[in-house]
Amino acid sequence: MTRRLAYAQLTNSIGDGGFLVVSALYFTQIVGLSAARVGLALTLAWGVGAVAGVALGHVADRLGPRTTAVVLAAATAASIGILLLTRNFAAFVVVMCLYASFQSGLQASRQALLAGLTTQEERTRARARIQSTANAGIAIGAAMGGLALHLGTEAAYTAVFVLDALSFLVAAAILSTLPETVMTRAKGKFDVLKDRPYALITVINAVMLLYMPLLSLIIPLWIVQRTQAPTWLAAALLVLNTGAVVLFQVRIARRATGLDDASKLVRHAGLIMLASCAVFAVTAFSLGAWHGAALLVAAAALQVLGEMMLASGAWEISFSLAPADRQGQYQGFFATGTAVARMVGPALLTTVVLGWGSLGWLVVGGLFVVAGYAMGPAVRWAREKNSTSTGAAADALSMCV
Repeated sequence: MTRRLAYAQLTNSIGDGGFLVVSALYFTQIVGLSAARVGLALTLAWGVGAVAGVALGHVADRLGPRTTAVVLAAATAASIGILLLTRNFAAFVVVMCLYASFQSGLQASRQALLAGLTTQEERTRARARIQSTANAGIAIGAAMGGLALHLGTEAAYTAVFVLDALSFLVAAAILSTLPETVMTRAKGKFDVLKDRPYALITVINAVMLLYMPLLSLIIPLWIVQRTQAPTWLAAALLVLNTGAVVLFQVRIARRATGLDDASKLVRHAGLIMLASCAVFAVTAFSLGAWHGAALLVAAAALQVLGEMMLASGAWEISFSLAPADRQGQYQGFFATGTAVARMVGPALLTTVVLGWGSLGWLVVGGLFVVAGYAMGPAVRWAREKNSTSTGAAADALSMCV
């Protein structure tokens, strides 16, 4: 059954990959919005999506994560279709808020569904397999999006959006073949908002997730502005990142066999990310094109290793400390870390890294280390409070077709 979850993730990840590549140029060149307005709309949308993800995760707990995931996948497809008809800024903001909300809720529902279809010991490894599959899908979609960019026509961009919408409809069809997971009915509606240890863990994870805008935004700009390396290396580093996750994420996830191991993985991830930032900092000095390129590849390799260790540890922690009957709302809340990194990261990292240069890299690396070391005490606090971990037992779940 987790294989079908992976197939669903693969399908809509292909669409997501194409959307990520062409959306900015479509909205600026075809729709005619300014880059500043597109950026503002995306910030607002993911802010709304972060809040909506918790609410929709609660809906998944009440109605069943399979049913909720199917509906939200179809709703995401519809929102993509509406985007093709959107031609003014106000409507664009509204539709993007819907799109981000559906995506956030879908992520929470799928996580809750995974928790219901697997044992506690299997979840992190199953999540790693799904993530590996998703990265492969994003790479395929990005290649299709690259072809659309090469053609540069409205028809080519539109085809990518249509592909994205269809991919979510296919994902909904695949998800509908899975059994529904029935969760026990908890009295509290949004208990996650009262769970201070889990909130702290979510904040720490959000800090660690600042690596995301580093890869997509800061590193390409750094290569162009501060190094002598060829500009095409930015694309090569993205391929390196995607390929590494596909090949090694499952293997690294095997090391997350409990909360202690997961906390250690996050701590080590912080140290490795510091090493990565230190190597990136060195590339600002005049080393020649190819020596600089070699260091950039080494830094990117360290970064993706830290990324995979962080992901494995964070999945284990987020699943294990969430009550079995409230996995939807808890996973929705934990996923707000991604939205925060997307909203805060670009402005913060542009100022610190591109503004401060090599010193900025070291500051960011230090931030990763502090967050990595903070995860262990936060997890221990959650255990001591005993507010959630006892609810994660597998016998609180039952499945029905």
